[in-house]
Amino acid sequence: MFPISAALLDAMVLALVEKEATYGYKITQDIQNAVKVSESTLYPVLRRLQKSGALETFDRAHNGRNRRYYQITDLGKAMLIQYRKDWTVHKSQIDAILKEDLLS
Repeated sequence: MFPISAALLDAMVLALVEKEATYGYKITQDIQNAVKVSESTLYPVLRRLQKSGALETFDRAHNGRNRRYYQITDLGKAMLIQYRKDWTVHKSQIDAILKEDLLS
């Protein structure tokens, strides 16, 4: 298993929130379905993205309690576009080394 960098976690969170405004626990579950990362790792990611202006929050009542939802901002969308470009380059560079069919 390869470690997940902070930038990759940021990109993954932004990609999930781009699809729909959602709450922290659901984001955590969706990320954990893809990669091994603790819940305690993801909440600081959400706070960092919010503080940077990439995400904004709103509260919605759920079962008598408020649930905090995250939605992507225009800045977050621009960041996600760049993350996707960077990922494509990074992935192709790694694939060029790791793929067996490219080595022969």
